[in-house]
Amino acid sequence: MEQTTVTRSEAETEALGASLWKTLRAGACIALDAPLGTGKTAFARGLIRAGCGAEEVPSPSFAIVQPYEGTPPLYHLDLYRLNDPSELEELGLDDMLDTGVVLIEWPEKAEGWLPADRLRVTGRMLPDGAREWRFRRG
Repeated sequence: MEQTTVTRSEAETEALGASLWKTLRAGACIALDAPLGTGKTAFARGLIRAGCGAEEVPSPSFAIVQPYEGTPPLYHLDLYRLNDPSELEELGLDDMLDTGVVLIEWPEKAEGWLPADRLRVTGRMLPDGAREWRFRRG
């Protein structure tokens, strides 16, 4: 099943991310894929604030993993700098999936390591400046 939503501002994109939190449980994996400038950060910020109450939501670009305390905990991964998918084992991806919700940016760098039942969130910019977000399983 696939669902598509359009957001017209950063606040709407953040609210969309926040609304997703209510549907998630430990073991959930969200593969967030969108070009630079589409609003991945706003989407992630909304999800993380809704789930963990975090005020500051730094990009995990340099650390690769940014953990957040919540029920369940949330792990925000930015795989842009990942050199080899086998590094996910060193990062403890399996443990993260066992105990929490995992949000992954640049998920194509982890092909073969992500659960088959992940939620794929794909964003794209529309000609009028709005953003289209597609949600699908698998």
